[in-house]
Amino acid sequence: MSEYQAIYDAVRSKIHMPDLDRLFREALDISHPMQMIQQEFMIAAGEMQRPSVVFKPKLFPDGNMWCALFGDDLQNGVAGFGETPSLAMYDFDKNWRERRLPAPKADCEVCGEEHNGKTPLSCATGDGV
Repeated sequence: MSEYQAIYDAVRSKIHMPDLDRLFREALDISHPMQMIQQEFMIAAGEMQRPSVVFKPKLFPDGNMWCALFGDDLQNGVAGFGETPSLAMYDFDKNWRERRLPAPKADCEVCGEEHNGKTPLSCATGDGV
């Protein structure tokens, strides 16, 4: 029996038994797929916050371009133009973020100056001009 034990020990030393616990942990490790899912979720959440998604501008062809318009017209609204609907929406997003309010109009139609919301008598009679 001792001769078999020697053969058994020799064969056993040549066979490398992998660390089954380590292999099992690696097979069930979901940290990388979980990071990928989180990253995709963040991308989707960012896309859902785009102005073109939130405010849903009207999208229509305008000549050889597409126009995404939020508002009644180009002067009072925000618009984006592009060769494709997608490019028009991205241009709309850019313009939405950069859009500034127009300069306030003067209150007085006669002299063009601002008078705290009222037209003074001198302007109304033409004496202030």
